Amino acid sequence: MRTRAQILLYVAALLLSPILLAQTVVPPTTAPPQATPSPAADTPEVTKLRADLDWARKTLADWPNLGRYRDANAQLAAPVKNEDRVVFMGDSITDGWGRQHGTFFPGKPYVNRGISGQTTPQMLLRFRPDVIALQPKAVVILAGTNDIAGNTGPMTLEAIEGNFTSMVELAQANGIRVVLASVMPVCDYIKPQTERRPPEKIIALNAWIKEYASKNGLVYLDYYSAMIDDSKMFKRELTYDGLHPNAAGYDVMAPLAEKAIAAAIHKSK
Repeated sequence: MRTRAQILLYVAALLLSPILLAQTVVPPTTAPPQATPSPAADTPEVTKLRADLDWARKTLADWPNLGRYRDANAQLAAPVKNEDRVVFMGDSITDGWGRQHGTFFPGKPYVNRGISGQTTPQMLLRFRPDVIALQPKAVVILAGTNDIAGNTGPMTLEAIEGNFTSMVELAQANGIRVVLASVMPVCDYIKPQTERRPPEKIIALNAWIKEYASKNGLVYLDYYSAMIDDSKMFKRELTYDGLHPNAAGYDVMAPLAEKAIAAAIHKSK
């Protein structure tokens, strides 16, 4: 009868024999050297997968994208006396303002802290470094469309509202006046948009934002009403894709934002 140790040695030999054989096999010396085949060009599908993987790696490393404005925040001097600094917190609609389309309030001490694709939980995580630390008198929050679209996973309206509430409370605790902007409309005139961002959800969220602002002494900035047509869709002439404003769209938004900012800054406590 074999001992337990002998059985273990036998099993180990069976497991290791393929490895040892592989290590002792000597490749033939008579075969002519072959050139390394050049890699095949990536197909469009592979290229997209590589880009998606790269995006996913970067997102996992810094989900709220705290690194986007880290250097810019460090270089931004503290506001001088009587400076009406305003931070615009938002997603791609804010991010693209003055960077891709339109002009971003030339000569004004306004700071753009929008990041394309972001949702309210991501904005909440970066609210301290990208808003509070910059010591503005007011913040304009434009968010929610990407939450409805599920950019960072399924989101209920209640969860979105909770993130708005948390940002407002952080701002108020630090003496920052708040302007809450309505979610922008969408349309399918140029490309499909309403499937991911159903207009009824936008209307419902805007109704809550307006009511919450009224109950809490905040300024409600109604972009939505100024941007819709008779069908309650984003006006074709104000957008380049049915989701984002073009230069004409930002021209409509700018005076509305200025009026709301003035109301917030000069609003009596």
